[in-house]
Amino acid sequence: MPTRHLFTIGYEGMDIAAFISRLREAEVRLVVDVRELPLSRKKGFSKSAFREHLTTAGLIYSHVPELGCPRPIRNQYRSDSDWTRYTADFLSYLETQESRVRELARYSRSATACLVCYEADFNLCHRTYVAREAQRKGAPLVKHLTARTAFLDQPFLAAA
Repeated sequence: MPTRHLFTIGYEGMDIAAFISRLREAEVRLVVDVRELPLSRKKGFSKSAFREHLTTAGLIYSHVPELGCPRPIRNQYRSDSDWTRYTADFLSYLETQESRVRELARYSRSATACLVCYEADFNLCHRTYVAREAQRKGAPLVKHLTARTAFLDQPFLAAA
């Protein structure tokens, strides 16, 4: 039996057809939209159209706004570009969403799930922190999809 993963992906740089194709290649069944506000200037990626495209492709769509990055944290990052601060603020926020993270972990054990946001670089997106927290709560190993490849999550471990 193949190893199950909790996937993440950012749609930046992809059109909806390429995005869905990438999900199919990874055998994703459940798409978890972790954008607080599922709006996009990119055709096909705003909530209603996104859900319709995914449903037509046989995928299940779930929007979990509580796992999105809150506006005040996003705005602070836009003003200061301080990723360390952004990370600390988002992780503090994520601690308040334990029930949603546990729910995500439970669902990802029964169906191959993928967390979706805009940012192509998983190193610079909150979805990575959500996925790691879900893994700590029992979700499968985290794997990050890109347009062409996939990377097993390897959080930075500080040397003693």
